[in-house]
Amino acid sequence: MISNVISFLNIDNEILSFYGWWQFSVCLFAFIALLAIWWEIGKKQNDFGQVWLALSVLCWSFSGAIEVYYAYTDVKNPLILDGWRSVLSLCNSLFILLALPWFRYLPEPIGHIIKSKYWRYIVGLPFLFSILPTISRMISGEMLAMMNELDVYYALFTLVFLGYVLWESFIKRRLKTLAVLSLVCIAIVLIAQIYKLSGYSINLTLFSAIFKTSLIMIFFALALSWVKELSENVIPETPYFKIRLEKKKNEKGKFEQSVFLKGFPGKNIRKIKLTPAMYELFLKFADKKLNHDNEWLEIKPKNAPQSQKVFDINDYNEVKRLVIALLDGLYGKENWTTSHHLNPLKNTLFEMSEKRDRKIRLAIPSENISL
Repeated sequence: MISNVISFLNIDNEILSFYGWWQFSVCLFAFIALLAIWWEIGKKQNDFGQVWLALSVLCWSFSGAIEVYYAYTDVKNPLILDGWRSVLSLCNSLFILLALPWFRYLPEPIGHIIKSKYWRYIVGLPFLFSILPTISRMISGEMLAMMNELDVYYALFTLVFLGYVLWESFIKRRLKTLAVLSLVCIAIVLIAQIYKLSGYSINLTLFSAIFKTSLIMIFFALALSWVKELSENVIPETPYFKIRLEKKKNEKGKFEQSVFLKGFPGKNIRKIKLTPAMYELFLKFADKKLNHDNEWLEIKPKNAPQSQKVFDINDYNEVKRLVIALLDGLYGKENWTTSHHLNPLKNTLFEMSEKRDRKIRLAIPSENISL
């Protein structure tokens, strides 16, 4: 019987060693690769979200190294191994939560919570309340049963926010298949955490290998979708931006107003349908540029007294609505952001008078405009 116990322990150590080396090497490679993508692209945009995701994967690599060490050491104290697993699992969840405010697309209403200045306290305080008892258990060897799996509770808290954010990120980038796969991945992680919490006798090592591999692949898919969006959604510089306005009858005999934009990467010419009001405003800009010696259009000031003077634009928001209509046609409604799309497109299309006298005109060269 003693020989059987020894044989069982040898097999257990071999599994622990194999899993540890796998987790250490794969997660370390993933950490370096994610950090390399950030170094080449994210660093230039001052975006540190991918750094936090990379650090979360690095926690798994450290956990694998501890598994290897524990497999070859003579000290067999399960509380130490489980304690380190819990500590690194908590750090992994914390780094994922700290990455979420850097995501470009956040679902409502939790987007306001994630973007708020209190987010670090919302995720930091539960982290402290979870990691301190875990460290205490490692030192003393005693812990209340209800506090035995605090890392699981914190992981469940993380999964709720991560699932929403991943879904929104892929959907906004029109990657529905990846959005569904991200939810499948979250479901796998959730099942693994529930099994761990319930204490069922199953191979949690296998579950851990499956969900960690899946989540790493989702992180890479997220990084590549971000790179794809950057490459496709580059607003062309003013000298290379070309527009053509067209108004014609469709098959039903109704007039259809369209603007054709050229200069974007990918598809060469992009057609956008405009409402009559937005088309007439755009046409007014183009007409001033082509037929009136590049004259300025004057915006009606707020609280302007009633007078005989007729202003070209009644409200500055009309220009903003025109830019929004163009963005909705280019990327789909709400599939764009103010900082990365609206402001760059507005600055490319229009220029304001240096005198700050509420005057605006097209910045596009006249040779790039056709009616």
